[in-house]
Amino acid sequence: MRIILTGPPGAGKGTQAQSLSSKLQLPHISTGDLFRSHIAEGTDLGRRAKTFLDAGELVPDEVTIGMVVERLAADDATAGFILDGFPRTVAQAVALDEFLAEQLIQINAVLDFSIADDAVVGRMLARGRADDTEDVIRRRLRVYHDETRPLLDYYSALLVSVDADGEVDEIYARAIGALSERVASTP
Repeated sequence: MRIILTGPPGAGKGTQAQSLSSKLQLPHISTGDLFRSHIAEGTDLGRRAKTFLDAGELVPDEVTIGMVVERLAADDATAGFILDGFPRTVAQAVALDEFLAEQLIQINAVLDFSIADDAVVGRMLARGRADDTEDVIRRRLRVYHDETRPLLDYYSALLVSVDADGEVDEIYARAIGALSERVASTP
């Protein structure tokens, strides 16, 4: 099974991806984790990514696409995966579809974790990360609305909305239920 998780920053995609990964025995592939790993290791990619992330902007497509495609080619992703934070733009989605088509595979479901912007700001400020100031968070939300929300139209045939407001366990139950319904309704 190949699943994409989308939604604004702070919607809880990472937390839900970890739970879904464990339940479904699929690798959780997070661009955020990949970026943080590269930043911590001080790689060239990490330094480039940090510049954009600190400004609340998206890392350029060519960097992100290359990194994710390389990760999807790993042995543990051949039977399926959960993508968290990718794709973030329609251009990335097109590149992903092209890569998957070459492998004769396709995405099974796109879970969209929806939540109000003010709830996101509160959650992200509570995390206490140095890069999570209210200005940066609101900038990330603007970038999300401008550049990432168009993915919902692109993936409309695969899209399942999940209410991301509430306790982690409640959101997980909604996500598993929505995913089960999506898979059951797929011909």
